[in-house]
Amino acid sequence: MSKKYSQFKAALVLSRASLTATLRSPTSVVFALLFPIIFVTVFGAMVDNTAVKVKIVLSPHSDTSNPLYAAIRQVKIFDLSQGKDSAAMLADLKKGRIAGILYLHPPVIINGAPQFHTDLLESSAVADKLPLVQAALQEVAARVNRQTLPDQPVAASVRMVHVPGRVYRQIDFILPGQLGFSLLMAGVFGSAFLLFNLRHTLVLKRIYVTPIKGSFLLLGEMISRLLFQVICFIIITALGYFAFHFTLVNGIFTFLEMLLLSVFGLVIFMGIGFIISGLIRNESSIAPVANTLTVPQILLCGLFFPIDNYPVWLQSFCEMLPLTFFVDGLRKIAFEGLHIWQIPVQLAGLLVWAIIVAVLSVKLFKWE
Repeated sequence: MSKKYSQFKAALVLSRASLTATLRSPTSVVFALLFPIIFVTVFGAMVDNTAVKVKIVLSPHSDTSNPLYAAIRQVKIFDLSQGKDSAAMLADLKKGRIAGILYLHPPVIINGAPQFHTDLLESSAVADKLPLVQAALQEVAARVNRQTLPDQPVAASVRMVHVPGRVYRQIDFILPGQLGFSLLMAGVFGSAFLLFNLRHTLVLKRIYVTPIKGSFLLLGEMISRLLFQVICFIIITALGYFAFHFTLVNGIFTFLEMLLLSVFGLVIFMGIGFIISGLIRNESSIAPVANTLTVPQILLCGLFFPIDNYPVWLQSFCEMLPLTFFVDGLRKIAFEGLHIWQIPVQLAGLLVWAIIVAVLSVKLFKWE
């Protein structure tokens, strides 16, 4: 009696062969590992004390008749919004989502002159933005003083109230972006070129006569890429953690949750590579098509600078891209300490993209 053919075992054999080929490919190693390491090293060693936009929240009990309010609204670097929930505002401040909370006191009359006071709640989680915020508020207070009581004692003042929080470093923003960059480049380019070459050299045609199914062939390639990305993931994260103090709030558990999230990214980016290889007939056309799909995501998905700096209409587009969901999820898990089930928006976005790409990958797969 013949032994039943194991599809999964065949997939594992193919994944081992694919992993060996990937590790021997200079292009795969350079794009997936060397470039992210260079970026992490360069940006991790930089000191950044400026920002285009600084998020400030106004306490719900603030007196908006205070002349400081109108003056602060005119500061271009401030993204000022009205707060509603004090507990949520404090939580956002401690996690570094906002740069400060402003409380504008009602004016008081002292010796016949009005006094306008403001409290700024700040946190070490946004210590890099604090000097910028302080300088801007001090300039605002000085301007109000000159306008309200020229040549008189100070009428407006700003008091700093410190709220404990995590220290936010440049590496906490850059490293998740580079993990996304590594996954994107290795997934799209590696899979597209590999599958095309296997088809072009008739290797897939030979595999076609075996009992293995196309879905298990894709599974084998996915396992191979996953193992390769685990190696890259460990090296890049270890470099950021030990050399530049990258924040892993819950230690090894945070790392494992980040690694689990990367599986969603892997499915999506590899699937895009499979789709390209199924549609393109000429090898010279793969790179332009792949670049058309990857370069916009690299520039628009917050890998190097926050998408908050973009116009509102462009932000809406950026927030729908798969790389944005992936990188935002990594940052929330790593720095904010959220668990993977506490980021439903990012998970839902990745899941929708994964289903769409997986269906198209299997549908467009060709043996020859």
